[in-house]
This record gives sequence, C-alpha cells and structure tokens, in this order.
Amino acid sequence: MPRFAANLSMLYPQHDFLDRFAAAAADGFKAVEYLFPYDYSPEQLKQRLTDNGLVQALFNAPPGDWVAGERGIASLPGRESEFRGGFERALEYAAVLGNDRIHVMAGLLPEESLRARHHEVYLENLGHVTAQAARAGITVLLEPINTRDMPGFFLNRQDQAHAICAEVGADNLRVQFDCYHCQIVEGDLSVKLRRDFAGIGHIQIAGVPDRHEPDMGELNYSQLFKLIDELGYTGWIGCEYRPKGDTSAGLAWMKGL
Repeated sequence: MPRFAANLSMLYPQHDFLDRFAAAAADGFKAVEYLFPYDYSPEQLKQRLTDNGLVQALFNAPPGDWVAGERGIASLPGRESEFRGGFERALEYAAVLGNDRIHVMAGLLPEESLRARHHEVYLENLGHVTAQAARAGITVLLEPINTRDMPGFFLNRQDQAHAICAEVGADNLRVQFDCYHCQIVEGDLSVKLRRDFAGIGHIQIAGVPDRHEPDMGELNYSQLFKLIDELGYTGWIGCEYRPKGDTSAGLAWMKGL
C-alpha cells in the first residue's frame, strides 16, 4: 500500500501554512512535504511536526529569487556560491526536521546555445552538494519538470535526469519521479517506472492535465499504485496537486484505496 505525504504548498489552501500540518494529520496523513521551509524557523516547523505526529518527507533547497521568477539556481553560471550556501542552509533545516531527502531545482535555461555551460555548472554543483549531503545521510533529488508549467526549465525528461546522475556518480543522487510532469512531457509512465526504478528517490502525483486530484484526468493511478507496490517502493508519495474544491472532501480517492 503506498504511503502518501501531503504537499502543504498546495493542499489546504484555506488555512495559514502552519495550520496545514494539523489539517493534514486530521485527514490521516502521516507525512508532509512542501516547497520551501525558509519563511519559518526549523524549530517552529519541527514543533508542528511533533504536535501532529508527522514525518517530514521532503523540501527544496533555496531556489534563488522565486518571486522574481527564478526556478532554482543549480545550473546557473555565476551563482555557484549562492547555490552551495543555500544548500548548507537546507542541510541545517533537515538536521532539525529529520527528512533525508532534499530536492535541488536546476533552474531556467535562457537559450539552448547555453546548455553545455549550464550542464557543466550543474555537474560541478551536484558533485559538491552530494558530498556534503552524504556526510549528513541525505539524498539529493533532481526533478524533471514540464515546460508547459515551467517554460525554459533546464531538466525535462526522466532519461536526461538519470544520465546526469550517472555522470555525477554519487550514490546519494536520485531522480524525483513526478507522474504529472512525466505524463505531460513523455507519457508511458509504467515503462518509465520499471526502466528507471533503481534510480528513483521520490514519487509525486497529480491528475493530468489540470493538476487536480489524482482520480481526475487521464492517468490510471490505481494501476500505477499497484505497479509501484510491485516494484517494491517503500518511500513516500507526495500529493502535489491543487484541490479542485475542498481538500478534505477531495481525498475520497485516497480513502477508497
């Protein structure tokens, strides 16, 4: 049976962020994830986890200037010191919150002619932070993101991400398999899951094409969950979707499994 983590950046939008922990626990979630923890102290967040009996599954390293449109800086030339300093901050949060997964966003590629340079920086940065993360028992995650939602994102395909992991060669570097992004860019999810399972470090779900509940849209999640179980996945599956209506009412899909 899959284990689901509530993505608090998207679920329970009617609540202030810190109140979403209790809402998730009340609906039966045992773990949470979210984009960024940095608006709060790690101690504040840890208290919410403890009070509600929740596990922290995942969060992202600092992405640069998110409000200004940056979507990660791991591959951006000239931003190496900022990226590496941000990752150190992420490790400090993880030490308090207890998660063993940190996602680093690659960033936007301004034009295709710059890909080789961005690729070089990406490899150098990943080599640096995976060595840091290994000492703390942390796995670093890469996520291919579709270009409909995030035009210009450097990393879009599963095979591209796994090839980068192979180039870096770190045992604690894995790929985040987001079913929503993969379906939009590639499709053929069952084949991709089987092919790449050994290198997958986290899974996320949402309905396609509208990113609502997973029982809406074109994906057969009942079949995918069976396959994920068959493959032996024991990690958390992040529910990273925008509720079409009330979050709790929309969880009928999960309670029916």
